[in-house]
Amino acid sequence: MVKIEEVTDADRERPNSPYSSSSRNSSSTSLSSVASSEVDDVQSESLIDRISALVDIIPPTTRHSISESLSQTTRLLKRGTKFAGNVVWIVTTSALLVGLPLALVLEDEAKIVQQEKEFLAQQQGQQMLAGSPFAPPSPPQGIVPPGF
Repeated sequence: MVKIEEVTDADRERPNSPYSSSSRNSSSTSLSSVASSEVDDVQSESLIDRISALVDIIPPTTRHSISESLSQTTRLLKRGTKFAGNVVWIVTTSALLVGLPLALVLEDEAKIVQQEKEFLAQQQGQQMLAGSPFAPPSPPQGIVPPGF
């Protein structure tokens, strides 16, 4: 930040003033001290101070339009994230309430189909064994087994 100071003739005539013109040597010394004090002022100036000083450069109408566009962008982002959150919530709860029971039913049905296939395979295996030469002989038709 630039500091403006009014220098009067009375200040120039003071012997200890950095603006005194008593001798060439003292004026060069005083100018160097003034330059070093300006450097110290610039170094102690923070980034926030510099940004706040830029506010004066931008006209009020432009500042207002920038502020409005930033607030609209913020508002749209908030609405968008809220909408996205609602969509995610709906999809998640629907998947849990509809998809999970459906998946369980389909799994049970697949188990039942697998059991039926195994049962049919066992029946076919028994039929093949009954028709094979290694199967135990069936009793003759005219003979009644004991116990009847």
